[in-house]
Amino acid sequence: MEGKEEDVRLGANKYAERQPLGTAAQGGDKDYTEPPPAPLFEPGELTSWSFYRAGIAEFMATFLFLYITILTVMGVVQSPTKCSTVGIQGIAWAFGGMIFALVYCTAGISGGHINPAVTFGLLLARKLSLTRAVFYMVMQCLGAIAGAAVVKGFEKTRYTTLGGGANFVAHGYTKGDGLGAEIVGTFVLVYTVFSATDAKRSARDSHVPILAPLPIGFAVFLVHLATIPITGTGINPARSLGAAIIYNKEHAWNDHWIFWVGPFAGAALAALYHQVVIRAIPFRSK
Repeated sequence: MEGKEEDVRLGANKYAERQPLGTAAQGGDKDYTEPPPAPLFEPGELTSWSFYRAGIAEFMATFLFLYITILTVMGVVQSPTKCSTVGIQGIAWAFGGMIFALVYCTAGISGGHINPAVTFGLLLARKLSLTRAVFYMVMQCLGAIAGAAVVKGFEKTRYTTLGGGANFVAHGYTKGDGLGAEIVGTFVLVYTVFSATDAKRSARDSHVPILAPLPIGFAVFLVHLATIPITGTGINPARSLGAAIIYNKEHAWNDHWIFWVGPFAGAALAALYHQVVIRAIPFRSK
């Protein structure tokens, strides 16, 4: 019996804890080296094909994103009874599922942003240059406009009456409600992006397989479930801009500022939280 107790004791202590907890986790980076911050301006990018290839990938991804999601939204709106459609849950799955698929497809080329708010958050965290960030945002907006335009081409007679997938604050909610929903929703998304793509986490938690597009897509799905009744869920200025330009009705433009200010504010808060609280970068000893 004593031998068995000894075996149990040795077995319990045979494998050390693989990951330190709390403040102890801030030391011992193992095989991880903190990458240097991206330069604010990088003129050399403008002569690189990979730079333009990444922009084209962002354009195409945002184009496909708007095409699938707006068609899904309009398919739900046009039915007199939501029981015969995919409903709000289906809309949320369309947005989340497309982000999952498109981030998976484009992450190795452009990083798979597909959203100016995500690009803005990563810019604040110095993950990419201002040159690349501006280029990405322009290509994302152009892709969104093109995607919404193709949908209008398919739905010529019903596009306007079905709302065109445009975002606006729903009846019964104030503009402040809409702004708050967009800030918190975008915070959830960009916080998830930072956590899922953190190179230090990948090195430290290498025994835990992480497929980054999955939590990002799932975050988009959950945010849509929560905020579709409030704003139709923007959390992506390019998506809101593309739909608003092609739909082009006054009530969509009246609330449009919310779908830029809210996502950019939420992205900035997520970047601040991740860098200061989660990574504690300003407090590291030199």
